[in-house]
Amino acid sequence: MKKLTDAQKLVTKIVVVVTMGALAFGYDTGVIAGALPFMQLPPAQGGLGLTPLTEGLVTSALVLGAAVGSLLCGIIADRVGRRDSLMGLSVIFMIGAIGTSQAPTVPVMVVMRAILGFAVGGASALVPMFISEMAPPSRRGRLVSQNEMMIVTGQLIAYILSALLARYSGANDIWRTMLLIAAVPAFLLGLGLIFVPRSPRWLASRGRTDEARTVLELIRSTDRQVHKEMVEIKAQVNEDSDQLGWREALGEVWIRRLLLVGIGLGFAAQFTGVNAFMYFTPIILRQTGLGTEAALTATIGAGVVAVGATFLGIWMIGRFPRRFTLMGGLAGVVCAHMGLGGTLLVMGGSPLQSMMALGFILLALLFIQMMVSPLYWLLMSELFPMRARGVLTGLSVAAQWVFNATVSFLFPAVLHWIGASTFFAFAAINLISLIFVARFLPETKGMSLEKLEQHLEDHFSPENSSTGRTGNNQHGLARGL
Repeated sequence: MKKLTDAQKLVTKIVVVVTMGALAFGYDTGVIAGALPFMQLPPAQGGLGLTPLTEGLVTSALVLGAAVGSLLCGIIADRVGRRDSLMGLSVIFMIGAIGTSQAPTVPVMVVMRAILGFAVGGASALVPMFISEMAPPSRRGRLVSQNEMMIVTGQLIAYILSALLARYSGANDIWRTMLLIAAVPAFLLGLGLIFVPRSPRWLASRGRTDEARTVLELIRSTDRQVHKEMVEIKAQVNEDSDQLGWREALGEVWIRRLLLVGIGLGFAAQFTGVNAFMYFTPIILRQTGLGTEAALTATIGAGVVAVGATFLGIWMIGRFPRRFTLMGGLAGVVCAHMGLGGTLLVMGGSPLQSMMALGFILLALLFIQMMVSPLYWLLMSELFPMRARGVLTGLSVAAQWVFNATVSFLFPAVLHWIGASTFFAFAAINLISLIFVARFLPETKGMSLEKLEQHLEDHFSPENSSTGRTGNNQHGLARGL
């Protein structure tokens, strides 16, 4: 095994620090699954008296806050930098964690969840973007995918702690402790960022090329790598300076097409049903006859599968094309939803129903966390040009959070109304997503961000529209967008 250089070790340390934001993101989105059963209790018994409607509001408030946070933080990050923006988010994370843990009423909880969501959304846009700008091309895929690993690790920690606290505390208001723990990774993020350098690409985009070179000398192993990247970065900055800012960028046809692909990928990622499972697995399993404590314990299995699948996904990203991997994942998700819907439809009353339902939930999560979610966050860090990367990433990720909110808000009610057919609907939607990816997603593996930008411009530019599928079959991009 090759020994890491000092520069490679520094990049790894930077990734560990920055992904504390992803860990906080994961914990905050995962802990609600364990907290909701206790929050449903009447206020006199330590809960908030949640109804199905207010349950959806509490869950989706974080997601709507995240949509706003991802968009605004993308704009802010282009102005003040990725690192400083993340430092601000660490403070908002802590405010949200403390606020939700102390909320006395449902309206206060909704407001504090929205504030927490702002930080979650900002981190979801900025963490992979920052890592992609610090990582060398050869390691970018695996390093950016550590973002997804930390998200699912945070969710697993939330599931385990929720189950342990529910089992051993004996207090109905234990949900407050569950929510307060989210302040820990937020504090670690803010503390660690003090020692992290700024993005060299952002520094260069602000005319601070000497500082950019200094950072590259810290995070690249050879002078040749530093020189090569600086040449590419300067060339891109010079080109961008002739093309003005993000408002002008959105006036370019190829960038608008690229943005539509980014938004479409967010739709595909959320309508896999990943967060229906992450937020509501205990509720699904309780409908099959499991008790609350057993359902919470079974949810740990979902977290374990998510972490293991993400680990395999990171391995796959280093070896297989992005587009091929994503298509395979969506195909697997279609099959898993069909199986889950069939189980709930035809096995009512069977003692095996709970086990079979959990099995198909875990199968869906295996495909999602191995072949869909890591690819989504990686592609969000790669697709957009430097001069408008923050804004375009923010727009795409904000749309993804809106889709997340849609699923989170509607899922409990839809499951109540149409039961097993909910999962057949998910299967049909994922089939459409598979066709979308096959038709429009370009391959991004193996290029520097600057070379990739030129590659994407060539494929999405209007002059390629008349030819439809340009190059080889995997690049059918322009026609139809």
